[in-house]
Amino acid sequence: MNNLLTIYIGSLHNDKLSKNTIEAYVLDVKRFIEFAENRSETVVSVDNITIMAYAEYLKKEGKANSSIARSIVSIRNYYKYLIKNNFTDVDPTTYFSIPKIKRNIPQILSIEEVDELLSKPDDLTVKGCRDKAMLELMYATGIKVSELLSLTIYDINLEMLYITCNNGKENERIIPIGSHAVNCISQYLKIRSTINLNSLSILFLNTKSDKMTRQGFWKIIKEYAKMTNIKKTINCYTLRHSFAVHLLQNGAGITSVQELLGHNSMSTTQIYATVIKKSKLAEIYKNTHPRA
Repeated sequence: MNNLLTIYIGSLHNDKLSKNTIEAYVLDVKRFIEFAENRSETVVSVDNITIMAYAEYLKKEGKANSSIARSIVSIRNYYKYLIKNNFTDVDPTTYFSIPKIKRNIPQILSIEEVDELLSKPDDLTVKGCRDKAMLELMYATGIKVSELLSLTIYDINLEMLYITCNNGKENERIIPIGSHAVNCISQYLKIRSTINLNSLSILFLNTKSDKMTRQGFWKIIKEYAKMTNIKKTINCYTLRHSFAVHLLQNGAGITSVQELLGHNSMSTTQIYATVIKKSKLAEIYKNTHPRA
């Protein structure tokens, strides 16, 4: 099985998938292969019963339905490749029903709450100036944390008011940025050299002059969230979610929002429309029900 996995990994790189996607696929398939080998099964002998046993095993491990579903999809893609290249002629996942995933409605900050959060970094310090630029840019563009941390100085065009977002796939997104983000980035670029001791092209650097990690950014979010009076949960996705909902609330088309967020499927973007619908219903109830 391991030789086949090596070949499969090579094909994923050839398909120009993002680094994160490849890592997720490979990890899922590796775990399944270990499970199958512990049952003394080969790529050919694995069947629907094995898949069912593996799903049950993941459930007992405490994995959420979303994680189990992703694992099965990864295994299914692996077998599609094996069948296509004549390594096997059976897909053991064919008759397995993927667990239904309950989509959680994302928590959104109001415009006033976003203003409060973004006002917390002290832009008179190097760290605060950098943090404010990062948060303003995330809210201005709705990009993912991984995309934010991968930006280079060559991806920003402050004169033309846009950034180029490359998520590791073939397609790039050109995303406009507003005056608040432009001003904050301009201020940060003036002091960036004081922390860029390794002469890196990465836009946002940590205090050790290296590329910031997701964990490092998460600490920054938590730091400023604690400084606010906001009672909602604030995490690495909050500004991205708020960006999407605020655009829709102010008249942006859902197709445009989908393109800005880089969603492949409209159904993913549609959840933000659901947030607005629920919010409007709650407001109507509050304003019209005699005992609201």
